[in-house]
Amino acid sequence: MSTPSEGVTLRAMPVVRTKTSQATAESGPRTNPLDARMLEKLVGYNARRASVTVSALFNGRMATHQLKQTEFSVLWLLAHNPGATSRQLCATLDVLPPNLVNLVTKLANRGLIERRPHPHDGRAVGLHLTPPGKTLTNEAEKAVLLLEADVSARLTAREQATLVGLLQKIYL
Repeated sequence: MSTPSEGVTLRAMPVVRTKTSQATAESGPRTNPLDARMLEKLVGYNARRASVTVSALFNGRMATHQLKQTEFSVLWLLAHNPGATSRQLCATLDVLPPNLVNLVTKLANRGLIERRPHPHDGRAVGLHLTPPGKTLTNEAEKAVLLLEADVSARLTAREQATLVGLLQKIYL
């Protein structure tokens, strides 16, 4: 899946709404709707559709910051947990250690994070944001909070909290 550039309008795939509406692609002839009622009852299907939508918006808005979702998550965690170890990040984000090593190296090469000896564990290394890393994380965090407001605009605060809680029941 390609990452959309900022300012690019994403085309919606033809989707059947089982209630009353029928969505079609932005341009072109109307397509015959497919019966998706069974899929629309599946938690996984709906979670994936929501994830694809939010991910595409996230990627578009983070293009200016050159950050992917996991990179943002690492920077955000380090901003709020200075000195966290790679092991802690892996456990929190459910990322495999080799993947995190590559990600940390990439962020360090960009000058966004640095490694320092851990104050309590001589075998561990703590990860810290650099000043440019703090600045970028602050800017990206503001963009993500706006994105969250946009994607949840049709939900009440209570519905949003319920949705988050229900999703967490699946993976926590």
